[in-house]
Amino acid sequence: MANTVSENIRKLRQKKGISQDRLSKEADIALNTVVKIETGESPNPTVDTLKKIAKALGVSTADLFKEK
Repeated sequence: MANTVSENIRKLRQKKGISQDRLSKEADIALNTVVKIETGESPNPTVDTLKKIAKALGVSTADLFKEK
């Protein structure tokens, strides 16, 4: 499931046309955190982190978990 979340975050970010740096700023989380989540180095991000990322991407938290 972590792989799905990582891929969805990356795809949604790219679809929105923003960089990892901009996403980190909009979500108010460290750039390193975004990079680690997208690459799968951080397979268990906190619910709070996922909520911030979802809000910055303009999607629901549930959207991050959907199989595409």
